[in-house]
Amino acid sequence: MEKVPMLAEGYEKLTADLKALREERPRIVDAIEEARAHGDLSENAEYHAAKERQGQVEAQIADIEDRVSRAQIIDPTSLSGDRIVFGATVTLRDDDDQPVRYQIVGQTEADAKVGRISYNSPLGKALIGRKVGDEIEVTVPSGDRFYLVDKIEFI
Repeated sequence: MEKVPMLAEGYEKLTADLKALREERPRIVDAIEEARAHGDLSENAEYHAAKERQGQVEAQIADIEDRVSRAQIIDPTSLSGDRIVFGATVTLRDDDDQPVRYQIVGQTEADAKVGRISYNSPLGKALIGRKVGDEIEVTVPSGDRFYLVDKIEFI
């Protein structure tokens, strides 16, 4: 089984999501029972909506339980070295010599707007294993982008 790397806060968010979904289960069952009491199930929109939601929740629970069971929690402050690894915070220089800063995180934690990119993203894959001074070319939907690794931090 392949481990799923994530930061501690990502793990906590996943477990909180799992708890919320498990707490929703009894409400869905109640909604199904109430809709069933209305009679003819073939034309009962509430019943079908509740059954559909039940299927979605069960699928989400199974997915999150799988990721939680394979979680490998990584503390960036315990890392060191001169190469980019999962959890590292990287300062890059773009084509215009403007600094951009990203932390390499797990898929569920990624949010480029706040400077967190997945290790599976095109840029994340290109950065892993690189060191200060390396030039990187990344193909993204808007075209090719070039970066220079300026700084690597483990914070």
